[in-house]
Amino acid sequence: MSPKNVKKALKDAIQAMTDYKWLFSARPGKDNTRNRKFPFQKVIPFILAFRGGTLNHEIMDFFGLDPFTGTSSAFIQRRSTILPEAFESLFHDFSRSVDENKLYRGIRLLAVDGSDLQIAANPKDPDSYYPGVNGQRAYNLLHINAMYDLHQHIYVDALVQKSRKADESAALTAMVDRSAIESALLLADRGYESYNNLAHIQEKGWNFLIRIKDGTAGIASGLALPATDEFDVPFHLKLTNKQSNEIKELLKDKNHYRHITNVIRFDYLPRTSRKYDPAVFFELHFRIVRFPISDTACETIITNLDASAFPLHDIKRLYAMRWGIETSFRNLKHTLGLLHLHAKKVEFVLQEIFAKLTMYNFCELITQSVVIQQAQKTHTYKVNFSDAVHICRQFFLGDVPPPILEAMLMRYISPIRPGRKDTRKLTQKSSASFTYRVA
Repeated sequence: MSPKNVKKALKDAIQAMTDYKWLFSARPGKDNTRNRKFPFQKVIPFILAFRGGTLNHEIMDFFGLDPFTGTSSAFIQRRSTILPEAFESLFHDFSRSVDENKLYRGIRLLAVDGSDLQIAANPKDPDSYYPGVNGQRAYNLLHINAMYDLHQHIYVDALVQKSRKADESAALTAMVDRSAIESALLLADRGYESYNNLAHIQEKGWNFLIRIKDGTAGIASGLALPATDEFDVPFHLKLTNKQSNEIKELLKDKNHYRHITNVIRFDYLPRTSRKYDPAVFFELHFRIVRFPISDTACETIITNLDASAFPLHDIKRLYAMRWGIETSFRNLKHTLGLLHLHAKKVEFVLQEIFAKLTMYNFCELITQSVVIQQAQKTHTYKVNFSDAVHICRQFFLGDVPPPILEAMLMRYISPIRPGRKDTRKLTQKSSASFTYRVA
């Protein structure tokens, strides 16, 4: 899709929302009904274009150095009339309009993962509040669950939870169930190891490829697996929550039968049953694949991909592709500036989260449209995403015409060096203070 068409798709989505702005107003029929210094149709692109500066600087950059422009206080009053669902709806509408259904060997590749976002402390919100310990400042924490297209490099869905109530598995099943995508391969890390997750993906008609625990806990621990570093074993497992004497005999064959306790969520078996009710089974089909990744470590993967079409070496390659969602979170927070929030209220933070997700997709799609001439170069090159975000933001605001846009993006390229490794740093990233912002 050309940059011009990507921009048109976003502008059309904003206009469609403006036409029905009463649906996204806190008080329909009262809010956003009169002409203001910050009208609805300007507030939406303004929040989309947020960078990392103070709110006053953002207003001056977007509306120009005009002494008659509204104040930051007036803007806060205006954004409070817009529901967070407005930006969530915009994100979904825009993402659907630019979806090109790109396939990898005939299959859609999606990754799911979560990332925490630290926001300003608010003790009145116990579902996200964490008091400071050992001299640490108190803070509140939101958890962003996202589904990411690894081939198009865009987010296709997202769900935000308060950290103390966060449930990644519930978020995954919700995103899978509501997706309009007919067929896909969903890749995930160990936090998504759950029979219920596998069942939802299987019933959706999708495939899954999930890393699972290799120790005494988890799905693999209850199965008889080879004691080797490399294997590929198929399973046809029948799950039940019944525990009659007859069922107990069947459960001795642990590679074919598994009991699901009532404390574990499983949506495809009756929650309660009487003693004489017949046993209900849910059939789950998968392979467990293990392979070494170093001299001392192995990975264990559960998948329902066909073994003849996707042998062990393909499973290893596919799982490595999951890393794309990890780098997307890094770009979302640091390059797009999600860590530089302009609000303390959760409702306003939600506006900015979905605005950043939308702009991430906008910038990625435009960046991918640039064709880089690779002849006589030692490395394969790609557009530097950090520089591209700044250029794409100016393009969105109308300051850069399409021919200049492509020329500028071609100017800022960097080499792709596959196989490079770095120790993963798991430090908590806090939001940037309102006091210390870029000038």
